[in-house]
Amino acid sequence: MPRVQGRGYCIDIGSNEKKGETMKPAFALFPVLTVALLLAIPPAHASSKMDNRIEASAKKSYVFETYLKGDDIKIQSRDGVVTLTGSVLEESHKSLAQETVAELPGVKKVDNQLEVRGGSPAVNSDIWLATKVKTTLLFHRNVNAVKTEVSVKDAIVTLRGDAASQAQKELTTEYAKDVTGVKDVKNEMTVSGASTSAASTKKHKTVGEKIDDASITAQVKMTLLYHRSTSAVSTKVKTKHGVVTVSGNAGNAAEKSLVTKLAGDVKGVKKVANRMTVTGSK
Repeated sequence: MPRVQGRGYCIDIGSNEKKGETMKPAFALFPVLTVALLLAIPPAHASSKMDNRIEASAKKSYVFETYLKGDDIKIQSRDGVVTLTGSVLEESHKSLAQETVAELPGVKKVDNQLEVRGGSPAVNSDIWLATKVKTTLLFHRNVNAVKTEVSVKDAIVTLRGDAASQAQKELTTEYAKDVTGVKDVKNEMTVSGASTSAASTKKHKTVGEKIDDASITAQVKMTLLYHRSTSAVSTKVKTKHGVVTVSGNAGNAAEKSLVTKLAGDVKGVKKVANRMTVTGSK
């Protein structure tokens, strides 16, 4: 084996040649590994396309165009992680924005940095309760939230305005009374007549056809959360083409039935498939 020897060092040429022969296959693998890694990483333009679609879908959603149009919300998506910044008029709008965006295809996570203008009212205060009642009525198609005035004094809700029928007036009372924190409801609404009811129903159907699945899911979730009878229910909600599927656990059959009723009356819902499991007594 040839050796080159100098002062202070000695090189074994034969040994290096063998090492070189051993290392050649390892070096040959580098191009293969590099290609594999490149194939595993999605191209930047694909992520960018998806993020643009998420941002556009959020802005065009029924919730953002209807309930949140007066808010200053900025939506930024990076690889499916959406950040919400800006300000909203009410605390409920902050939750509604997050729930809607979270349901959009491609969204992995939502970082909600929205702030409430003027700060959030104290929990269970009259202002806080009035906001919850108004928001709850907004989501339901069989009541007219636009023509319903809500005021609260010492947790007692007073309703004024116009109802299309006696049934609608009674349903408005039922929904308001079931909002968490409300002690009682005084309904002073005026029944305006059946003709208005027909026009109102027709209008709701027209609007309902335009409501996207993400907005429907967000509305159903908020509705179940705000109603006293369902706020503690462990419910998962998914929507496809307007058909809402709810799953989870219900304490009894009545609770499960109420979830179906409340979800079915949310704007945009065509049908409710209730797959909840009754865990308590019937």
